[in-house]
Amino acid sequence: MEAGLEFEPAGTARKVVLGILAGLDERQLVPGQRLAETDLALRYDVGRNAVREAMQHLSVRGIIELEANRSPSIRKLDLAESMEVLDVAEAMTALAARTAAGRYVERLHGKPLRDVLKRLDMAAADREEGAFNAARRQFYRVLLRIGDNRELRRLFPSVGMHIIHVQYSMPELQKVRRRDYADMAAAVMKKDAALAEAVARRHVDNVRGAIADWHARRSDGHMGAR
Repeated sequence: MEAGLEFEPAGTARKVVLGILAGLDERQLVPGQRLAETDLALRYDVGRNAVREAMQHLSVRGIIELEANRSPSIRKLDLAESMEVLDVAEAMTALAARTAAGRYVERLHGKPLRDVLKRLDMAAADREEGAFNAARRQFYRVLLRIGDNRELRRLFPSVGMHIIHVQYSMPELQKVRRRDYADMAAAVMKKDAALAEAVARRHVDNVRGAIADWHARRSDGHMGAR
């Protein structure tokens, strides 16, 4: 089983969770969008109890916001919230990379790591955003599987990075991710834990800078429109 997936709900609720994650990757669902329970039950051919269980799970993962007497919605982050998510993500990503480098064994882990890098390259070359997002998730699953820290595998999906990737899907960020993931993988394959951690921290800092620039451009555009 892929790292992290063992913590998804079982049965029909899992079908809803994976469907919503795929919908976000493919831009069929967007941050801020409300999700009607009846619509989800029909879309995924499940009962309402399964939908409710899935919403609870996705809320814990920071993907769904639950509100009393209102339909749940896809979480939408402002700049401050985005920076808070990235602060936590930096520590978690650094730990994932360091742990993977410390436990890397070429004959066990070389092929899956190289395979996921190929998936990232192919998705980027084909400009398939959904495929790239799926490959990005797989990249982290491979790192978590190599590191084999069960607690980190349990906590990592709850950081909220899925919404960061969906909400800020700028082409320049995809280039940053593709480059940084290759550098992170290279450090892991060298078994250089300190370098892997440094590259992981640099990657999150690159994402942080790109998001701050995006918000600044939007702010300047709004000022100029007045």
